[in-house]
Amino acid sequence: MGKEATGVWGQLSEGESEGKLLWEPPKLIFRGAYRGIYQGHALKNVRAEGDDLVLSDGTRFTLDAGQAEKWVHAILNPPSRLDKLGVKPGMTVVVDGVEDEAFLEELATRAPPVEAEEGVDLLFLAAEDLADLDRLEDWKGALADKGAIWVVSQKGKGAPLKDTDVLSAARGMGFSDTKVCAFSATHTALRFVRRKGG
Repeated sequence: MGKEATGVWGQLSEGESEGKLLWEPPKLIFRGAYRGIYQGHALKNVRAEGDDLVLSDGTRFTLDAGQAEKWVHAILNPPSRLDKLGVKPGMTVVVDGVEDEAFLEELATRAPPVEAEEGVDLLFLAAEDLADLDRLEDWKGALADKGAIWVVSQKGKGAPLKDTDVLSAARGMGFSDTKVCAFSATHTALRFVRRKGG
């Protein structure tokens, strides 16, 4: 989802240096003799001037020929939550217990959730405690060959369920973890697929 370029000439307020430029939504990161992290307002009026990527404050990064426009497009069109979660039109999507209204509305516009017991491409499973993770076993046989389960749980120090608990339980049921994604301000999502031969 991000972008990376090396050998970039950065002209920052502190000085100029060559370095690496990374786009890790929502942050643009420059690592050279001088370093910078830019997000929000700094990227609001990002533009391309020739081969330069120019930020709101005049900071500029010289990229390889033809790359500046692509970086501007990527920065101004960050991937949506559904993009990050891999939701594509036409998928068979099932939601089990996730009650995030904004997410359900987004989902309805791309791949409206259905009730299905087989051929499930993506399943979103809410888990607030260890007992909820038992449902992973119930859903295992419903997944399509390349289907995946996103376990959505609370994040932060006060969360009743830790990522390590989710990983341990899922691995014990024959799943492999493949990705983690910030689901919302309060929740995180871990993606699991059936382990080959598992």
